[in-house]
Amino acid sequence: MNQPMRRRDPNTLLILFGVAVLFALIIPFVPSGSFLNDVPISLESFRYDPSPSALTLFSYGEHRGFLNFLFEGFTSGGRNGAAVGVIALVLLIGGAFAIINATGAIDRGLKRLVAKTGHRPSLLLACLFVAFSLGGAVFGMGEETIAFLALLLPLIDRLGVPRPCAVMATYLASQIGFATSWMNPFSVVIAQGIAELPPLSGAPFRISMWATFTTVGVLFTVYYARKHRLEPQSSATDDLVVDTPMNWADNTIFLLVLATVVWIVWGVMVKSYYLPEIATQFFTLGLAVGVIACIDRRLTANGVADSFIEGARQMVPVAMVIAAAKGLVWLLGGADVHQPSVLNTLLYAMGNGLNGWPEHAAAQGMLATQLIFNIFITSGSAQAAVTMPLMSGLADLVLVSRQVAVLAFQLGDGLTHLVIPTSAVMMGAIGVAGLSWSEWVRWIWRFELLLIAMASAFVALAVAIGYV
Repeated sequence: MNQPMRRRDPNTLLILFGVAVLFALIIPFVPSGSFLNDVPISLESFRYDPSPSALTLFSYGEHRGFLNFLFEGFTSGGRNGAAVGVIALVLLIGGAFAIINATGAIDRGLKRLVAKTGHRPSLLLACLFVAFSLGGAVFGMGEETIAFLALLLPLIDRLGVPRPCAVMATYLASQIGFATSWMNPFSVVIAQGIAELPPLSGAPFRISMWATFTTVGVLFTVYYARKHRLEPQSSATDDLVVDTPMNWADNTIFLLVLATVVWIVWGVMVKSYYLPEIATQFFTLGLAVGVIACIDRRLTANGVADSFIEGARQMVPVAMVIAAAKGLVWLLGGADVHQPSVLNTLLYAMGNGLNGWPEHAAAQGMLATQLIFNIFITSGSAQAAVTMPLMSGLADLVLVSRQVAVLAFQLGDGLTHLVIPTSAVMMGAIGVAGLSWSEWVRWIWRFELLLIAMASAFVALAVAIGYV
């Protein structure tokens, strides 16, 4: 008798391919457009391109072809952004942490840590959530959470906490901080500058907003961790509380990890380190740990190299997903506002649709516009540069303060990063945790709706109090 086939979730790459097919069907029917170079970006500066939007099945040279989208996604951006920079970061992180795992130091350290914490995963998750939310608010932490998540997963597994909760306490927390920040240099500061507002203006309102969102996030994460608690990954409960001895090599490896974390935080906050520097910092960590492992005779030099290659190999599926996500934006014509694209036409249509709305409705429309537009441009700084010139001028037309326009931008930019498959960093984070996009959405969709409702409430409150 034949056994029924077990239902599998669709592969994330397959989902993105389906989205690409949908875009390919729509593009020929949507005219391209661009904003004039020599004037500020506004509704009046938009011009439709007389040439029809062209998309062939396969292309060469500068033409656009459907089957080219994956390669174009891989080669998009540069060393400071997705996809090239994020893919390089993910591969180097995978290699570095594979070396650390191969030394056995993490397993020994985790057993000792669990023995010291006394089985209190709720406290651990709460502390992590606040720390990562603060990191997102202060210095725009995003890509960096992938590395921290990789480090935390063994501990999370041993405590019996579901892996989605680990993503919540790290990546999700950082994006809540990013979206509600009062000083994020990659979104709020840029948006305020474009809107001709003083940097860090309106901070008290945003700080209270950050505290509210973070508190709700902590409660949600702890609740789900308790509701879906798994059996700890151990054959015996007693094994989890054994205070495993650690030698000089173990202690040195953990000191190196701690020093690298401090180095990254200092570099990001003081020296404005970004993807190239952070990736190199983790490569340096892997190299230093490899030397310690060789000295203590835990690994040979070949063993260190093999571990690094294997760790990078395990990140290849994540790299494929990141490339596909960026390829979708390429299919729509790219994110350059001065070059004809379907993406620019969508931006113009959204902005034109808000013109003439009442104050409260226009503010909510701005939020909705940013939520939708972030599906296509996931970079906070890029979205600020593209949309804020339009939205700040539109705010003047509909009698909404420019500070409210910035608020709608930052909330719309940050919160959809939790679910949209075009977010390369989110795909990297859930990929490291071993989750498909559909699995992640099943966990998070209710919370995402709650966050959007809270964002709408704060925008309404800002309009009501005359937030400037």
